[in-house]
Amino acid sequence: MPWIDEEMCTGCETCVDECVVGAISVRGRVASINDSECIRCGVCHGVCPNGAVRHDSEQIPREVEANVSYVQHLLGHAYYANDKKKQTGLIRRMERYYIKNKQVAEQTVQRLKVLVDEVPVGGAE
Repeated sequence: MPWIDEEMCTGCETCVDECVVGAISVRGRVASINDSECIRCGVCHGVCPNGAVRHDSEQIPREVEANVSYVQHLLGHAYYANDKKKQTGLIRRMERYYIKNKQVAEQTVQRLKVLVDEVPVGGAE
């Protein structure tokens, strides 16, 4: 999913003009992508003169930190205070949660690889 690096965006609206589905708007002086409208065509990546439209893989470190911070927040709840067994239980449950998400992602990628072979010449119908 593309995203806008707000520090790099000048609000020039080039991406707005070129977005094939109108999923990008400028608020203030910064572009914003509506995730539910974006069709992931990649046009915006190629047209931004400032490189402000970024790839989602760049968000991985931030997302990992957010996940760890979330678990740390949960560990701070009074229910877990001074109870190593409860704390360890929470961490193990969260590990299983993220392992499940990884499995969903991996299986989705495998299905998409098959889907490429199923797409008819001339595009999807």
